[in-house]
Amino acid sequence: MRAAQISDFGNKEVMKVVDDAAKPAAGDGEVLVEVRAASVNPFDWKVMSGQTGAQIPFPATLGGDVAGVVAEVGPSVEGFEPGQEVYGEANAMGGHGSFAEFTPVKASQLGAKPHNVDFTTAAALPLTAVSAYQALVDTLHLNEGQKILIHGGAGGIGSLAIQLAKHLGAYVATTASPDDIDYVRELGADEAIDYTSEKFEEKLHDYDAVYDTVGGETYERSFAVLKQGGQIVSMLEQPNQELMDKYKVVSTHQFSSATAERLDAVRTLVEDEVLSPTVDRTFPLEETADAIEYLHSAHHRGKVVIIVKK
Repeated sequence: MRAAQISDFGNKEVMKVVDDAAKPAAGDGEVLVEVRAASVNPFDWKVMSGQTGAQIPFPATLGGDVAGVVAEVGPSVEGFEPGQEVYGEANAMGGHGSFAEFTPVKASQLGAKPHNVDFTTAAALPLTAVSAYQALVDTLHLNEGQKILIHGGAGGIGSLAIQLAKHLGAYVATTASPDDIDYVRELGADEAIDYTSEKFEEKLHDYDAVYDTVGGETYERSFAVLKQGGQIVSMLEQPNQELMDKYKVVSTHQFSSATAERLDAVRTLVEDEVLSPTVDRTFPLEETADAIEYLHSAHHRGKVVIIVKK
């Protein structure tokens, strides 16, 4: 089968598209998915460049987000059948990721594809939409009338978090580049702050929640935005106890988990037209390395998707 693989860590030159990669099988608790589309995440660059520090089996096919059709159902799997359209999260660290014609996916990380979107759009959803849902619904329990600051509003996660927060009835402020101010407002943001020329901590006060997809200094400055008892969820930073004590707030680090339950919840939100991901650009499988490089180095809105099979 065709697959985009690496046999060593490094820059985009280490990734090669081969025609004779070994086709994986569906193991116990797994579903073999015939991949139609797979989206790129910042994590893919970290894996390719060796920044995760984790060992992976070479040659390794990278890629997590996937949308496709069930090709094979493994032992002890219920609820899936061949030919069914699905989306979910493959194991990017297991050597058989989604940048290939076939990928094995745990049934616990797979769901029925939203019926009202194509495979390209569906592939843009798993990590981003699940991350937003996990933060806003499962952790923050965001309610109507509350105020939330969402960092990186034009990004894959931030853009969906804005839509979800508005659906939940919250007042939404977000940070974005000058070119993206109008875009995040179109997504539903009540207040858009140009992070290149404005200090959000000087404009926003007494917020119930912050969702941080940026990290670093942005995370640390965000504590001043919260009221006592508020919460900050960060995709990148571990809780800072000193700042929590100073501002009397709660900080949580999120490791996103694309469970079947969350994927089903996201599917309903997409089918109800609450969530609509933005696909910034698509690449063919043969240009997977370029897609990863583009996501890593270029300014983009929403997601970058690899088309594996039309």
